[in-house]
Amino acid sequence: MLVVRPIFKDDSQALYLCAEESGHGFTSLPVNEQLLRNRIEHSVDSFSKPGVTQPGNEGYLMVGVDCDTGEVAGTTGIEASVGWDVPFYSYHISKVVHSSPKLGVNNVVKLLTFGNNYTGCSEICSLFLRPKFRGGLNGRLMSKSRFLMLAEHPQRFSKTIFAEMRGVSDVEGNSPFWDWLQEHFFSIDFTMADYLTGIGNKGFIADLMPKLPIYINLLSKEAQAVIGQVHDNTRPALTLLEKEGFTCRDYIDIFDAGPTVECDLSNIETVRHSFRAKVTIAEHGSSIYYLISNTSFEHFRAVAQQAAFDAESQTVIISPKIAKALQVETGDWVRMAAV
Repeated sequence: MLVVRPIFKDDSQALYLCAEESGHGFTSLPVNEQLLRNRIEHSVDSFSKPGVTQPGNEGYLMVGVDCDTGEVAGTTGIEASVGWDVPFYSYHISKVVHSSPKLGVNNVVKLLTFGNNYTGCSEICSLFLRPKFRGGLNGRLMSKSRFLMLAEHPQRFSKTIFAEMRGVSDVEGNSPFWDWLQEHFFSIDFTMADYLTGIGNKGFIADLMPKLPIYINLLSKEAQAVIGQVHDNTRPALTLLEKEGFTCRDYIDIFDAGPTVECDLSNIETVRHSFRAKVTIAEHGSSIYYLISNTSFEHFRAVAQQAAFDAESQTVIISPKIAKALQVETGDWVRMAAV
């Protein structure tokens, strides 16, 4: 059984292993011990910050842990508000019409416009499940546990929630989209650009990125083909978010052209349909699985396990093992949702 909890300071080696296994293009987990430790420190401070009534520079990083072995299975997280301390860049796909009535020509051309449109929004990020733990409900738990947190503590997050999806790159870390940018505007390869962004060195982007809109039809055919497409390993995560109501509003990543998807917090399916229930601890015979989290923020815990819920009384029976994992007692409240 996996339980999702805030990351601890002594999880640094496990987080480094996740960063190594995540591969190229996973910007939020750079393979750099000091930077990962810094991120852990920031998350620990963010979770312990009292009385937060609006999103600020908090970053909440969580891990999924095997209750039986204590092994870290993966990561998941939320950035409360991006773009204030470090710029958050993206491309927006728009259209322009080139028309000449005299010649009878009417062409619609797509453009990429560089900007900071997601500044101040909350980002769900850092979703990675190690290969040996992929299966069952683990992926859904790691992703959707964040929505239980959003539902229970909405004041800590923005109205718009978004996620950057990893774009197309090969096993060597080569991105067709970046290859075109590199040839015309940069002198560093994709893996280096991605790494520099991951460690917070984004100044080169503003210095070297073309300031005027880019005509998409001038890009190489290979670059055009991957705009808005996701990495094969990211497709399940995108499908899950789409079922939650997330959609692409024509924003893409500036490096690999992966899509950015967004949804209003109140319209996320799990947020909309989640509910509270009062706990009774006992063994039960229910075979129905639920996403279940406690209602604490600093000591947040979430699982995807069997429970016996009674809608009329708004109570739920959970086993002693699940109660221990969630750190709840009889009479406490939990938040629940369909898996």
